[in-house]
Amino acid sequence: MTTLQSTEAPLVSAYQESVADYWNKEKNPVNLRLGDVDGFYHHHYGIGTADWSVLDTPEPDRDQAVINELHRLECAQADLLADHLGAITPQDRLMDSGCGRGGGSLVANRRFDCQVDGISISKTQVAFANEQAKKRGVDDKVRFHLRNMLDTGFESGSFQAIWNNESTMYVDLSLLFAEYARLLKRGGRYVTITGCYNDTYGLPSRAVSEINAHYICDIHPRSTYFREMANNRLVPTCVVDLTEATIPYWELRAKSSLVTGIEDAFLTAYKNGSFQYLLIAADRV
Repeated sequence: MTTLQSTEAPLVSAYQESVADYWNKEKNPVNLRLGDVDGFYHHHYGIGTADWSVLDTPEPDRDQAVINELHRLECAQADLLADHLGAITPQDRLMDSGCGRGGGSLVANRRFDCQVDGISISKTQVAFANEQAKKRGVDDKVRFHLRNMLDTGFESGSFQAIWNNESTMYVDLSLLFAEYARLLKRGGRYVTITGCYNDTYGLPSRAVSEINAHYICDIHPRSTYFREMANNRLVPTCVVDLTEATIPYWELRAKSSLVTGIEDAFLTAYKNGSFQYLLIAADRV
């Protein structure tokens, strides 16, 4: 198995350094308490019909019931992404780009029994994720690296599939997809689940701008994804609009103990049409 060890991520800009610093310090309960449910720590949102009866759970169990339901919805999102990775065998190698605390990598390994390399520019996230892989006894196949997704250092053509789960808004897509075109085998699969602003709305709405400021990110217009994929030999094979499917997650989260103050911005942006939640799967040709 080819691995790449590094003690320092090759950050290419002051902006990326600020993003790394943010995630190195981040200890948000909405990311940690949901992962505590079963040890799959995700850094994304959820999809599906919510079980609203959890709000009627008597105290003191109500809070945990809501957290369990939010985690179920985010796990459904992770499973949907894995559904679109294609025909993966145990001999294949996958990359979880912008892996967070590693939940998606562990989901893919559990399903396909394959090698997964997760990458993040956060030292804290990489250390946490490697510890989770070790606890599960899969650290021989699932490894996390301090790497920059724009310049990973992995060898060309070494991955059967690569995905981003809500992490593309931190980078230039022309640079990102050029790197993925290099890394993917011909016929390999790229999948992203991402929030993007709706080109037909015009410029980013006020709510989208609030999300950008909250997460120190730059949400891309929908059209940029398809243009840069076309420019980098990535041909979309499936596009799923998950906007309606993610609204229940946000409505339930807004009623939970884990509110962060950004919930109303997401709900406003989704409901007024200025923001969309998409899954895009593309093949490397």
